[in-house]
Amino acid sequence: MATSPKAKKIPAPRKKRHTFSLDAPEAQEVFVAGTFNNWNPEGHPLKKDKKGVWKVALSLPAGAYEYRLVVNGEWQEDPACQERCLNAFGTHNSVLNL
Repeated sequence: MATSPKAKKIPAPRKKRHTFSLDAPEAQEVFVAGTFNNWNPEGHPLKKDKKGVWKVALSLPAGAYEYRLVVNGEWQEDPACQERCLNAFGTHNSVLNL
């Protein structure tokens, strides 16, 4: 009797941790929105530390992601990110490569 070959398991995509941060002590709320969360402007809130730096750490599969920060309801580029690309609104998205 023949045996069936074992199915090979496909490994899950390897995730990398990235911390988004913004020095904005005057801000009331900060979120990050991008291709990794379907541009949900409230999907990933950042938390403010005692020095006024907002941060959130996300584990994302390796790849390239476009994103923007939403500060007090206003969309903006990440000032710490050097790589940007033009978006459909005539502004720029920040680009994260993991």
